[in-house]
Amino acid sequence: MIPVSVVIVTKDEQENIEDALRSAEGAQEIVVVDSFSTDRTVDICRRYTDRVFQHAWEGYARQKQRGVDHAQGPWVLILDADERITPELRDEIAGAVQRGDHDGFAMPRKNYFLGRWIRHSGWWPDSTLRLFRKDRGGLEEREVHEKVIVRGRVGQLKAPLEHYTYETIADYLRKMDVYSSLAAKEIGRRGRPGAFSLVVKPFITFFRMYVFRRGYLDGMHGLVLALLYSYYTFLKYARAWEQHEKTGNQV
Repeated sequence: MIPVSVVIVTKDEQENIEDALRSAEGAQEIVVVDSFSTDRTVDICRRYTDRVFQHAWEGYARQKQRGVDHAQGPWVLILDADERITPELRDEIAGAVQRGDHDGFAMPRKNYFLGRWIRHSGWWPDSTLRLFRKDRGGLEEREVHEKVIVRGRVGQLKAPLEHYTYETIADYLRKMDVYSSLAAKEIGRRGRPGAFSLVVKPFITFFRMYVFRRGYLDGMHGLVLALLYSYYTFLKYARAWEQHEKTGNQV
């Protein structure tokens, strides 16, 4: 048994959710916050847990925090629908929680792109804080790339989460459309981006991933990934610039 409340946020995740739920079997409880999925997501979730709540989408951070608020156990593990708890991580979590010498734990993630584990490009070990005492942590309020904030000691686990992200390039482009719009809102609050952000920062992104973080060792997967991320960088700044043009805001 994993002595934690596993929290998962869903929206039309019928292709992913069952593997995530299966990996979380044996948890103290599984809490699902669903944003009124139109596919079989909710039906699948109810096979594994009766703690399924539906709520209109309020953003990644707020939606996950809502799941944390529903959790009944003292420890919470945030799990995305395209992530899997490995058996090694399950055992390590149980030991860490029982020791009780920390208030939260980060863990590495094995990120898969187009079916391949990306070992470089800044994608490994990709440590992420997901396990925490409910009374000592919560989600930071952000538009995108939300993260857990813990008030107290944070340790590091060794066993990884598995993250099956971007199974196709079309999948990446769909998600990039959403993420770039959200990121543009945060960028826009800091002012209107100029030519440097639109022209130079995408090249910096490519160089950092492909050269500095040795993405070239990931072969064509690393090249394609670096190019896609450089385009994402351009797009989020372009959209922030567009928003300022529409509203007439100045730097």
